[in-house]
Amino acid sequence: MSGRLYGVGVGPGDPELVTVKAARLISSAPVIAYHSARHGRSVARSVAEPYLREGQIEEQLVYPVTTETTSHPGGYQGAIDEFYESCAARLSVHLDAGRDVVVLAEGDPFFYGSYMHLHKRLAGRYEALVVPGVTSVSGASAALGRPLVERDEVLTVLPGTLPSPELAARLAGEDPAVVMKLGRTFGSVRSALEAAGRLDEAWYVERASTGSERVAALGSVDPGSVPYFSMAVLPSRLSPGLGGPGAVAGGAAAAEAAEGGAGEVVVVGLGPAGREWQTPEAREALAAADDLVGYGPYLDRVPANPRQRRHASDNRVEAERAAFALDLALKGSRVAVVSSGDPGVFAMAAAVLEVADDPRWADVPVRVVPGLTAAQAVASRVGAPLGHDFCIISLSDRLKPWDVIEARLSAAASADFVIAIYNPASKFRRHQIEAAHQLLLRHRAPETPVVVGRDVGGPTEHVEVVGLAALDVSTVDMRTLLIVGSSRTRTTRHGVYTPRRY
Repeated sequence: MSGRLYGVGVGPGDPELVTVKAARLISSAPVIAYHSARHGRSVARSVAEPYLREGQIEEQLVYPVTTETTSHPGGYQGAIDEFYESCAARLSVHLDAGRDVVVLAEGDPFFYGSYMHLHKRLAGRYEALVVPGVTSVSGASAALGRPLVERDEVLTVLPGTLPSPELAARLAGEDPAVVMKLGRTFGSVRSALEAAGRLDEAWYVERASTGSERVAALGSVDPGSVPYFSMAVLPSRLSPGLGGPGAVAGGAAAAEAAEGGAGEVVVVGLGPAGREWQTPEAREALAAADDLVGYGPYLDRVPANPRQRRHASDNRVEAERAAFALDLALKGSRVAVVSSGDPGVFAMAAAVLEVADDPRWADVPVRVVPGLTAAQAVASRVGAPLGHDFCIISLSDRLKPWDVIEARLSAAASADFVIAIYNPASKFRRHQIEAAHQLLLRHRAPETPVVVGRDVGGPTEHVEVVGLAALDVSTVDMRTLLIVGSSRTRTTRHGVYTPRRY
């Protein structure tokens, strides 16, 4: 006897919004299938995780393409059709063996869901049952606290992938609407709302019902911060007392500023280069800020948003910058202090915390959002040179004397640490890297691998591996990071690594 196929909706993201029936089927099914991109993370599986049990067979269905191009002869559609045929064949093996299969689907299985493509291929051969789920549209409406439709209004649900002129034509009028699948389409959707004259009434809802839920006036949202799991919502106009997002958001901000004490300082790590090196948490913190504070070139890496105020300063005034940010927060502003790399590694986090220790800012919340630091970025380009014990040392003697740097470098070298060297040299500060090079040669073999990384992630990126004796210090500058291997560090045809075993 064949097994049953279930398409199970797990709702918009909150595991507590999974229906009782869905939870029962997820817990009892011998086979659980779910879709994911190549990174392996599955939203549907993460929502269903509380209901999974040990011993279940999991079938991860990894999309061959998402937003990237493909070399498949049939193009994107050909690659996707082949993928679903392959998935259906995999699930058929379990169904033919009598095993029930639950296919997890975000929201509702038949509402823009991937499950429908498996259903079309398998429902004619096996008993197939669909368990509806709370849709993301319902989750967004609940997050807004606004009715979607009332009386004789007509709700229109549109995919953001439609051409902007067609979206604008469909959004014309006064009826409620929802535009899904934002992400890369956000700019086009925003243009369509503006063309339809409805931008001022549009709300933005991200990851509704989850711990990272975000609601904002759509016109204020930074396009670079928009994930796929977000939507534009034009709710019912028939709810008295509930104005548009411009009025509500502006009123809330004014109230917070009037009350005082509502601000905070978030020290944000931008990573070593562009947006692709930033974490989602960092992008969210930047998008939520009222004021951005930082060294000018770092601020330039944050997309401009007319809603936000930007305060650039010189790189040598960390304490003054921190005090300025704390003062803004004391007046009720949400302030993001930006740092390159990780803010806790030779950057602004320590400066802000040190200044914030003054009693005058005792009531200002300060938190740190980590970023990918330069040592990790450079290491990733060559393999795993930081695979065992390592330390990080800055050669800048602007804030600490050279004899302290020299003593620490000598101790680290004699202890056989892998050493990541930050701030090795500048235009007018050359003797430190020259002295450090000679010191290291007293402790390490001439052939010790040294990774020289410059502007990693940037337009002039250059990474090479040289022997310690062959290191040309005249080419090293402030945009360079060095990783000096230990006696155990090895160079192979696959890259550089430091083994974890002695």
